[in-house]
Amino acid sequence: MNTWQQRLETLDSDRLRGMLRGVEKESLRANADGTLALTPHPKALGSALTHPHVTTDFSESQLELITGVHHDADACLGELTDIHLAVQRSLGKEMMWTSSMPCVLPPDETIPLGMYGSSNIGRAKSVYRMGLGHRYGRRMQTISGIHYNWSLPGVGSDGYFSLIRNFRRHSFLLLLLFGASPALSADFVAGRGDHGLQESQAPQRSPCDSLYLPHATSLRMGRLGYQSDAQSSLAVSYNGLEGYASSLEDALTQPYPPYERIGVMNLGGEYNQLSTSLLQIENEFYGTIRPKRVIRSGERPLHALRQRGVEYVEVRCMDLDPFEPVGIAAGTMRFIDIFLLHCLFSDSPPDTPEEIAALATNQQLTASRGREPGLMLQRRGQAVSLMDWSRELIAEFEAIAAHLDAKLGGSLYREAWHGAQARLSTPDELPSARVLQAMGSTYSNSHIQFTRAQSLKTREHLLALEPNPGWLRQFEQAAHESLLEQTRIERADTLPFEQFRQQYLSSTQLLADAERTERAA
Repeated sequence: MNTWQQRLETLDSDRLRGMLRGVEKESLRANADGTLALTPHPKALGSALTHPHVTTDFSESQLELITGVHHDADACLGELTDIHLAVQRSLGKEMMWTSSMPCVLPPDETIPLGMYGSSNIGRAKSVYRMGLGHRYGRRMQTISGIHYNWSLPGVGSDGYFSLIRNFRRHSFLLLLLFGASPALSADFVAGRGDHGLQESQAPQRSPCDSLYLPHATSLRMGRLGYQSDAQSSLAVSYNGLEGYASSLEDALTQPYPPYERIGVMNLGGEYNQLSTSLLQIENEFYGTIRPKRVIRSGERPLHALRQRGVEYVEVRCMDLDPFEPVGIAAGTMRFIDIFLLHCLFSDSPPDTPEEIAALATNQQLTASRGREPGLMLQRRGQAVSLMDWSRELIAEFEAIAAHLDAKLGGSLYREAWHGAQARLSTPDELPSARVLQAMGSTYSNSHIQFTRAQSLKTREHLLALEPNPGWLRQFEQAAHESLLEQTRIERADTLPFEQFRQQYLSSTQLLADAERTERAA
């Protein structure tokens, strides 16, 4: 028996029943013709600043739907579905875009930023988004995905960082199995001559409205998605909490010349960004997975991690599945559970700069060419077939699925494992392949027309569901209370915004937090 299997055997039923997961799901609001909805965040959805289940991400047009934490994947999916149902009933003729890659976008400067009211914290959220637009362009920020938040009782910071290192080594498998963004609208890369994509041309359609790569799995996770040349200079190690925190601290406190040229304010006195450092705030750091901690009011995420340790991990590499009404299936959640437990219980040697560079290359190759026969990745300095490596991992996952079902009852985890194994053995059934097949067979190779049809179908599906009257009343009450809470926050502000900004971003405060943590240790 392998060491990781011996560790797995110590995982009893009580601890497994304490396993928690929650979902944050982003979707653009789109019009029936596939263009971005430019209307404000609907009043019926309450305050994007304070609503517990509905907010916005980068754009005012980009919904973010948030479940609570659940002991069971079906319960999590059920709440996510209830939120979708309530939200869709508030959108009128608009729909939620079912692809991670955006709908037809207006000119970059007219993509609306998220607005959160007049409070200092609300203004800071909008200024932060203004900064993202200046730094990376607003189009890139309209990409949407699913974040899967996960925890297991008895795991401390060292255990979670061990998990994270293995996750980064093996996350190519999630891109292969669940990536669903092999194509995008041509207007997304307008003006970029180096995109490297192929035209998805139909004889009757000119000019081409879609671009793709024939073996891509997730363009969202490739070089056209959430990527940053500036952040590639960050040498972030996941060998421990303090090393991770220190590397981010430097990025949060050291001025970065290109962003200094943008400036905090423009000549008219309006804010361009929160700061001129490489990262304005911690959440600007891109990654496939993050160590997380629930923060207190006004607290910096980095401070929360240092003071109280890692509480859960946030998986950030999951595309929206356009074939699922709410973007993810319960079976997918269960497979991620299996995957994360394997990451947690397997040996996890420290990472090195050389390995970190190889992992970045593996991610790019899988995102752009993951279904290409014979594709090779790097593992411990040696070339290895992506498919051979994937089969090795899937084979090891079987014992975890069996253990979960034995301890929790039923066969759902083995079914999730079988589903992944079947996808791996029939690459044409992978979501990325299904997207391209559907585009070609029915929608004249148009990504926009395919996703528009899926989005309309999803809208009709949600509206046809029988609503739970109790849930709808609860949702309406939450929306009402969120508006009252936003007003309370705005009235309670006493500091001028500039003073608030400086205090929140103070490097002195970050350093003081670090020193207190070291003394406490």
